[in-house]
Amino acid sequence: MQHIINFLIKNKNFILFLVLLSISLLFTVQSHSYHKSKFINSANWLSGGIYEGANGVSSYFNLKSENERLVEENRQLKNILYNKKDSVNSIEFIDSISFPTDYLFRGASITKNSYSNTNNILLINKGNNDSIATDMGVVNAKGIIGIVDRVSGNHATVISILNVDNSKINAQLKNTNHFGTLTWDGKNPNVVQLEDIEKLAKFTENDTIVTGGNSTLFPKGIPIGTVKNFKLNTTENLYNINVQLFNDMTDLEHVYVIENLHREEIDNLLAPEN
Repeated sequence: MQHIINFLIKNKNFILFLVLLSISLLFTVQSHSYHKSKFINSANWLSGGIYEGANGVSSYFNLKSENERLVEENRQLKNILYNKKDSVNSIEFIDSISFPTDYLFRGASITKNSYSNTNNILLINKGNNDSIATDMGVVNAKGIIGIVDRVSGNHATVISILNVDNSKINAQLKNTNHFGTLTWDGKNPNVVQLEDIEKLAKFTENDTIVTGGNSTLFPKGIPIGTVKNFKLNTTENLYNINVQLFNDMTDLEHVYVIENLHREEIDNLLAPEN
């Protein structure tokens, strides 16, 4: 307290000047309409700038929760999009889908990304506790990512499509019914290969490649990329196609894990009899 008193005594002249200046400005503003309007405009500009800055800061710190909300909304939209339903007149964002369901999409985030090796593995932050199991497909908003390989309670590893040993993904030309197997030659992380496309297939560069739906991993029609170039193997009369990925596999975060609800039934039917 004594320090404050000493400060006021020491700076009494300057403080008196500020008080008198404030009083004179107040009288000037109140007695002249022009000065009053200028003062109000300046105050509005200052307060508006402060509020805008505060809102910007608030929006920045809310980005994470906003992204999580959008991921959840997209997950529910994918549940609707890739399930059998001729028409949906009224869509409600609810946890349990109210129409016949073949696939469930669950949100997750990639916590470790690998793309510079020949056998790349990703790590996601969901596992057994979140109903994630092996051999589930993984996609994001732009297309396919890979296949769940190993699962623990809270995490799972994903075999990336950038993996030379990955040969489980069925893919097709979007505009035809010709399909083949998606592979990777281990060279360019932006380009994968579609093999075993019949010579009779009609397609051109920039045609779209999608999942074929002939396996229990992915629904039909999930985007993969576009035809970059192709070459005919004259010995086998099959095309080998280089596919430019829609995804930037070096920059991944939010993904969706796909559960085929009829997978066990289909696998049992297709299993060879002993």
